[in-house]
Amino acid sequence: MDLVLIRHAAPEVAQGICYGALDLPLAQPVLPEPARMLLALDGLAPQRIVCSTMARARATADLLARDFGVVPQADAQLRELDFGRWEGLAWDAVPRAELDAWAADLLHARPHGGETVAQAMARVAAWADALPVDAPDRLWVVAHAGPMRMLAAHWLGVPLATTLGWDLGYGASCRFTLGGGVARLRWWNRV
Repeated sequence: MDLVLIRHAAPEVAQGICYGALDLPLAQPVLPEPARMLLALDGLAPQRIVCSTMARARATADLLARDFGVVPQADAQLRELDFGRWEGLAWDAVPRAELDAWAADLLHARPHGGETVAQAMARVAAWADALPVDAPDRLWVVAHAGPMRMLAAHWLGVPLATTLGWDLGYGASCRFTLGGGVARLRWWNRV
């Protein structure tokens, strides 16, 4: 299976705001422009498109699907991490003690009352493990930075801490080939 992960375009939100479960629309104008995003995909037309249920991912998927006659299918397992009561706060308004507790145990702590990173990763990995990896298919997945890094860690067998440090811009794509029990990363963060 040829699988292309695509991060949604920039959402309508002020810089420095914590958002994960906030259902934000895309900023206008859409950046990067859909034509630029498609150019980075190197002519790899999708046979299927799956996206997160969140508005910013659905809108990006709809824009990208226009030229291919494919209707994106939304899947809640691909949504971003829920930051609980931190949602919508400026990161610098989050109590320092809560941030420190989260940093001390990134996978399991949830001082925000939302979802743990381990819970989100289990959700995303369950989606990935249900894919028919040996099917001859080209799948585009329009999602969020968190789930994309989680999928990369899952498929490559590396700790999530490794992929958290990888740049991933709005509208960027990442390409994997999956088959025979092996995942190969072909590119990361192409815009």
